[in-house]
Amino acid sequence: MKSGGPLFTFLRQSLLARIGFAIVCLLVLLSLLAPWISPAKPAAQNLAVRLQGPSFSHWMGTDELGRDILTRILYGARVSLFVSICVVLGCGSIGLTLGMLAGYSGGVFDRIVNLLLINAFLSFPGVLLAIAFAAFFGPGIGKVILALIITGWAGYARLARAQVLKTKELEFVLAARSLGASPLRIMIRHLLPNMIQPVLVQATIGMAGAILAEATLSFLGLGVLAPIPSWGAMLNDARNHLFDAPHMVVFPALAVVLAVLAFNLLGDAWRDWLDPRTRSQMSAVEQSR
Repeated sequence: MKSGGPLFTFLRQSLLARIGFAIVCLLVLLSLLAPWISPAKPAAQNLAVRLQGPSFSHWMGTDELGRDILTRILYGARVSLFVSICVVLGCGSIGLTLGMLAGYSGGVFDRIVNLLLINAFLSFPGVLLAIAFAAFFGPGIGKVILALIITGWAGYARLARAQVLKTKELEFVLAARSLGASPLRIMIRHLLPNMIQPVLVQATIGMAGAILAEATLSFLGLGVLAPIPSWGAMLNDARNHLFDAPHMVVFPALAVVLAVLAFNLLGDAWRDWLDPRTRSQMSAVEQSR
């Protein structure tokens, strides 16, 4: 009989979860160890070796200023993860608060939040709205985070509102209300624990969206300011060297693809595992082996 915690069971039953979890762990580990494992400083220039292809001295080559691309990708991972974590925490906090309040209170406040705020933000393409806010605020890592939070909270609010509407009339909530529990206590102690799983799945997939959005804004010159490394800014710098130095495009693009793919795989696998029907099917297949 096989044993292990929920994480072990989740990873053992899903190949996609193992792949996504391994890439995410590797990405986090490399970003944390970047100051110690990087072969050079991220802003160190060496014009004598500019546009050099991959070699033993520069595993991913150098850019137009002779900066080591591997180093800049490792430091760019720190920026991408920092931005995505801050964006997910900010969007989740705002979205959960507004969604829970709207779903529990109902009435005029629910209609205002749902119709005027949530639907208004979701009716615009997220990337275009983020570009507009980023252009208004100006470049900078803090302003990028603020722009992405403003444009991304509505999805969490809609999810939280739907979960509250589904559970607020169940027996255990009615029992807590009949015993005199305050609305705040009901939302925190009874409603929030029952909606945290789909919110965590949304947050995992939202990490991928935040990484891609930050890279897009940095590519357009509206994101992280130089000399801070950013995958999107590296792709922007490589536009003029697509043919004479294609490695400048290939490696940052692969970094973005792997990071986004890893969080999407992990989120999809987690969503399937939290579904009772899918989880029972996965368990049956695992037991039949």
